[in-house]
Amino acid sequence: YDRKCVFCRIARREEPSTALFPCEYEDLVCFKDIKPGALHHYLVVPVEHLGNCKTLKTEHIPLVKRMMEVGKAVLQTNNFSDLNDIRMGFHWPPFCSISHLHLHVLAPASQLGFLSRLYYRINSYWFIT
Repeated sequence: YDRKCVFCRIARREEPSTALFPCEYEDLVCFKDIKPGALHHYLVVPVEHLGNCKTLKTEHIPLVKRMMEVGKAVLQTNNFSDLNDIRMGFHWPPFCSISHLHLHVLAPASQLGFLSRLYYRINSYWFIT
């Protein structure tokens, strides 16, 4: 836990202005991105402070899979059902603004604006899916 990390504080429910979506896993939280790049733009964040995606190891594969599950479930809860029209990924350092692992979940991917298509470009130098 890092008191200076806003995602740590959100995950521990210390930021009452950030509404959390119901989540089936106690070690994850999900909330709306404050600068949405799509109609639906959510962040799935582990409660435990993990660094950025460069710190991920083989043993984190189940965690990332659960993060993706949560992202899809939140989309469906918010009436978005076309799971073929979504984009999920991580910003690669130094392009991540907060150094606490967080999965971007965006939909509909087909309707991303010009800047969002660049910023969340699939497997680019700055964004990995």
